[in-house]
Parts: sequence; C-alpha cells; structure tokens
Amino acid sequence: MKIKSIETFSITVPLKQPFKTALRTVTKLKTIIVKITLEDGTVGYGEAPPTHVITGETKQSIEACIHEVLKPLLVGKSIHHLESLFDDMKRSIVGNSSAKAAVDIALYDCFAQLAEMPLYQLLGGWKNSIETDYTVSVNEPDLMAQHASNYINQGFNILKIKVGKDTIHQDIERIQTIREHVGHEPNIRLDANQGWSVKEAIYAINHMEDLQLNIELIEQPVPAHDIKGLKQVTQHTHTPIMADESVFSLYDAKGVLELGAADLINIKLMKSGGIHEALKIVRLAEAYNVECMVGSMIETKLGITAASHLAASQKNITRYDFDAPLMLSHDVVDGGVYYDKNIIHLPDQPGLGINFIKESMNSYD
Repeated sequence: MKIKSIETFSITVPLKQPFKTALRTVTKLKTIIVKITLEDGTVGYGEAPPTHVITGETKQSIEACIHEVLKPLLVGKSIHHLESLFDDMKRSIVGNSSAKAAVDIALYDCFAQLAEMPLYQLLGGWKNSIETDYTVSVNEPDLMAQHASNYINQGFNILKIKVGKDTIHQDIERIQTIREHVGHEPNIRLDANQGWSVKEAIYAINHMEDLQLNIELIEQPVPAHDIKGLKQVTQHTHTPIMADESVFSLYDAKGVLELGAADLINIKLMKSGGIHEALKIVRLAEAYNVECMVGSMIETKLGITAASHLAASQKNITRYDFDAPLMLSHDVVDGGVYYDKNIIHLPDQPGLGINFIKESMNSYD
C-alpha cells in the first residue's frame, strides 16, 4: 500500500489561562497538523507544535522540513516497509524532531488502521487507561496554591508544579504554600525546566526533604547539557531525579543511563522524533531498570492521543503527563482519547481513533 499524499495544516487555539514555565509563557497553541493519505483512501494524522525554546523548531521550519525533505522522500513508497521509512527519515535531515514526529505519528496511524488494531495494542497493549497529572504554572505562591486546590477539587490526584523561576527560596515557598493548601495526600512532582544551578538544586531538594514536603520527583533541575551536574544532583539527594530536556535521542539516553545521571527519563515524541525512536529509549531504559514517563508539549488531543497510545502500550512507562488538551479553550479534535477527570481512556478504533479535526485549518500543500 503506497503513500499517496502528505499535507499540512496550521491551527491556533487559545489557552484558558497562560501556561508559564522557567523557559516560556504560552497564551495560545499554534500547531501543525499532518495528514497522510494512502492510495486506498486510508488517512492518518500527526501533530507538531513549534516549541523553539526546547526543540529549536518554528512553524516555518516544521513545514519546510516536511514539504521539502520528508514528503519527497516518502510519497510513492509502501507503508508496509515502516522500518525502512523511519530509517530514511532519520538519515534525511539532522534534528527537526517535531517535524519527524508528526510524520511518524501519521504513518503509525495509517499502519495500525490497515492492521485493524488500536495503535496501543499493535505496540504492545499493556493497558487501555492511564492516569494523568495536572500542571500548575509558575506564579506567585498564593495563586499557585489556589490553582493546585482547584485541580485537586476537579479530581486530579497528581500535580506537576512548575518551578525554576526567580530565586530558589521563592520556589521553596511556592511548594510550602501549595502543601499548606492541598495537604500531604496529593502526589506532587516538580519540574524546574533547567532553571536551577547544581548547587541550587542540591540545596533546594535537601531543604524540601528536611521540611518533609513529600516530593515524588524533580524533573530536569539543571541545564540540559550539564549531564555531570545532573549526576551530582542525583547522587546528593534522596528524591528521584528525572531527565527531560537532557534526553532527546537514544544516544542521549545512553549517555545519561551509563553515567547514572538520573533515576527516571521523561520521553516526549516531539523530542525523540516520534514513536519509533521513543520505543528504543523505553527499551534501553528498561535494560538499566530505569522507569520512564511520557509527557508532551502544549498540544491538541491529537498529539496527546499518539503519546497516550505509546504510554499505554509499554510496562516500563509508569508515569503520564497528558493534561495539555484540558488547558485549551475548546476541543478541536473529534475522536482519540477521552478523559474521565484524571483518567485517560484509549479508543477502541483502529489506529489513533481520530475521526477528523474540527477547526478550520490553513492548508500548505
């Protein structure tokens, strides 16, 4: 079955409220939708949100990569030779991980539809539902505590708290204030988004341990390139440390795992270049007895559905960060995963289970 066409569309969706991290503030989602059509009419979808502060990609670079490099490479080739297609994509251009991910996702969507199986079953079928956290943006302590309380009242049991902005003492105050409002039962994980130095991270984590703030894990406390610094933090704290921006590729993961630089790895399809490469990271981490989380950028339910299919398929993926669609002002995707408060259920339809994109789209053919 040959690939007939590859199209892209752009969508803009406002967020309910600004999403703030140590790296950026987002008020609206601007994303690229990829549509692959096979010669029998089968349609597969993928998504690539431009996140230039993390992946280095813009809307223009994503569209250029897809139409000038990946599309000429893939159109006319058989979908049944997936390994060959992915290898061609990987070697065709350096970087451009989000552009590759969107095409990778659409290819998997088509392939699973031809196999007449939901993608998570085709990939391994470990489970068909998962529990997501909800992210609290970095703000003043009282406002963050208010947001945290609201999410707990909405039925979420796990909070991902953004820190790494302003001073280390303000970050500690943020977590203390949140704990005072939500109590010690909710699970709290922190994400510093590279915002601390090694000394700041060790001091802050040890201090929060002394205060018994009961933190599940700390995500990417130091700059992405500082793997030795990440190892220092891991060695000098009891709280588990998770690598995020430090791990894009299989080779990044190999370096972190061999050095023992982190206790956990956060995989995002937009970093890894898609499901195919993400699976390699999951399996390598499992060989080192290191568990993985799968997270996302700010994406529509399309991208989150693809990440959820991967996450639900593998035993070694034990944590999930898939709240992004809940942050959007309205849903633009028909089909895909559905939310029951904090629980995400995988669709039974073949492929991703995406029916169509509701929003009017700007085409780039």
